[in-house]
Amino acid sequence: MFLRNLITTSTESCYEQINRLKNEIKNADAIVIGAGAGMSTSAGLTYDGERFEKYFPDFHKKYGISDMYSGGFYPYETLEEYWAWWSRHIYINRYDITAGKPYMDLLNIVKDKDYFVLTTNVDHQFQLAGFDKKRLFYTQGDYGLWQCSRACHDKTYDNEETVRLMIKTQKNMKIPSDLIPKCPVCGAPMTMNLRCDNSFVQDNGWYSAASRYEDFIRRHKESHLLFLELGVGSNTPVIIKYPFWQMTAKNPKAIYACVNHGEAYCPQQIKKQSICFDMDIAEMLENVRKVED
Repeated sequence: MFLRNLITTSTESCYEQINRLKNEIKNADAIVIGAGAGMSTSAGLTYDGERFEKYFPDFHKKYGISDMYSGGFYPYETLEEYWAWWSRHIYINRYDITAGKPYMDLLNIVKDKDYFVLTTNVDHQFQLAGFDKKRLFYTQGDYGLWQCSRACHDKTYDNEETVRLMIKTQKNMKIPSDLIPKCPVCGAPMTMNLRCDNSFVQDNGWYSAASRYEDFIRRHKESHLLFLELGVGSNTPVIIKYPFWQMTAKNPKAIYACVNHGEAYCPQQIKKQSICFDMDIAEMLENVRKVED
């Protein structure tokens, strides 16, 4: 029913909206943060353009690949080439990077609140910024983890040491054959622990985080709860956006705040409980932080 009557406009000025959000942050019993790809894009972690051209000019020249997202699905000729791509992709987005300013500003805003983060991002930015690991649920995986490509067992493996070695030793778009990761159980090639089909491994850490998130929602379902949605588009709305709408509609004390340049909207049914910012996330968070200061 929500999709029939979406509202994007507000009669409030940006200043009034920021102050309203500031008051909600201050007075909320708890805050649920839902972060999508737009959050990291706002932090400068773009997957195309100049940043892509800097790190993948050889793959672009050989295969015509134009962005990091599509490059992850390309059917490379060999596993040596596949892992040359992925080791680079992992390294620049997970290990050779610091926390983006929007993540640091967000932590500064919520650090003294009872909060929980639900995110579809896989780049580890929340932990790099200093968010409490026990208050994070990465639903779609982590660039820092590998799994068996056959999903023969429910365990994931840290990849940092091997990825760094792949980066150091790759030549001509290939890694040495002896660095190709293989499953220690069945011997099949390893793959990324990223949700792209039904072979995605949900390990003990995933289930523990899911349980903590569910417990947080259960404990606060009738509280003055702020759902703060940052950079969530229409790619996977069933994970963050739709549940946030539904939980807001069921709780008259709840507030739904959405920040997303070009995609800030809410259902008519929760208009009075909503604050929508059609602006850059980094700009909005910086303004809220300044007001907080």
